[in-house]
Amino acid sequence: MRHIGRRGLAAAALGAVASLWASDAGAAVRPGHGHRNDRGGLGTRAKHGKHGRHRGRRAGREFRGMWLATVANRDWPSKPGLPADRQRAELLAFLDTAVERRLNAVVFQVRPTADALWPSPYEPWSQYLTGVQGRDPGWDPLGTAVAEAHARGLELHAWFNPYRVANHTDPARLADGHPARVHPDWVVPYGGKLYYDPGLPEVRRFVQDAMLDAVRRYDIDAVHFDDYFYPYPVAGQSFADDAAYAAHGAGFPDRAAWRRDNIDRLVREMSEKIREIDKDVRFGISPFGVWRNAATDPLGSDTRAGVQTYDHLHADTRRWVQERWIDYVAPQLYWHIGFAAADYAKLVPWWDDVARGTGVDVYVGEALYKAGDPAQPAAWQDPAELSRHLTLAGEYPRVRGHVFFSAKEVVTDRIGAMARVVADHYPAPARPPE
Repeated sequence: MRHIGRRGLAAAALGAVASLWASDAGAAVRPGHGHRNDRGGLGTRAKHGKHGRHRGRRAGREFRGMWLATVANRDWPSKPGLPADRQRAELLAFLDTAVERRLNAVVFQVRPTADALWPSPYEPWSQYLTGVQGRDPGWDPLGTAVAEAHARGLELHAWFNPYRVANHTDPARLADGHPARVHPDWVVPYGGKLYYDPGLPEVRRFVQDAMLDAVRRYDIDAVHFDDYFYPYPVAGQSFADDAAYAAHGAGFPDRAAWRRDNIDRLVREMSEKIREIDKDVRFGISPFGVWRNAATDPLGSDTRAGVQTYDHLHADTRRWVQERWIDYVAPQLYWHIGFAAADYAKLVPWWDDVARGTGVDVYVGEALYKAGDPAQPAAWQDPAELSRHLTLAGEYPRVRGHVFFSAKEVVTDRIGAMARVVADHYPAPARPPE
């Protein structure tokens, strides 16, 4: 991918989101979701007839989603500072496109950098709306997205990034009163960005509360995390969590085990708290596609990726599925069929097997953004590559859908790859899995 990956493409110049790539030599250098109030959104929860978690399966249902990214204005709004009516019109156009493409879910990024796309009592308004962090945009994007998605028969999955604070390292650039300024001991600069320290229990409680505010207040269909937990490794740098480790790391064999426990706690506790608030709200996570290589762990996949989530992001994604802490996993399988270091055709059956007997659905994350990109290998110049992905994945029973990165490419469809998917696999609308 610089090969820039999923969350990074248009934002790369700003250092907005990093991404990982696996080369044929196995190197990865990718540093890497009620009544209307006066803002035009849903001010209180008003359930619309969803069923309980881990529901019975029905034939013919499949997840057809797209990620709608807001970090660095990747997909929406097209630029910061647009009038509220223009922002709203752009948002509704994406929802309309999802319907036209016979999709049934939108994964909307509502907390890209320790901020909010709703009137949060915990964190400031996102700078990607007005250009100034903390400035009220005059409307409620999340509330509007929920109401308008449901009006179109779409699910709305609220996508949160738990620990990223800023795409720079200057706390003075954060809004006055930002929690990271009030609690500077919570924050670690790393790789040109600021992160909350996942090793601090008070941080974990705070980010959970901030995210759960949206669950309490809006009729969202799911909480969605992306692939960022501990940050992707940056060569020559270390994540400065010595103080947290000294205070809380007793009893663990090493720092890596302690870090994994911190992320496990985040996931397990979020799962429990979501269920306490509303058992109908699902919980899904979209990790980088390789848990561990088989050469590292015999339980791993037949891959040679230079980044493994278990080891480098301290994210034990396989455990989260097998412990049933999540309802769905959407691994980012952003490689073509036959790619030597991380073959789509090998990773799909690996994830299907991980989910066997758990009741956890697999929704494969698809790299629509690569289709027709001249910087990508020849396979991605073929409009049929993505369609072949869906054909292959259809052979595996735990794979119950796909999510496309991302909304801008669903609209532009550079070489017609999305149109080919629709023609070959989405001849009629379908409802998401229950």
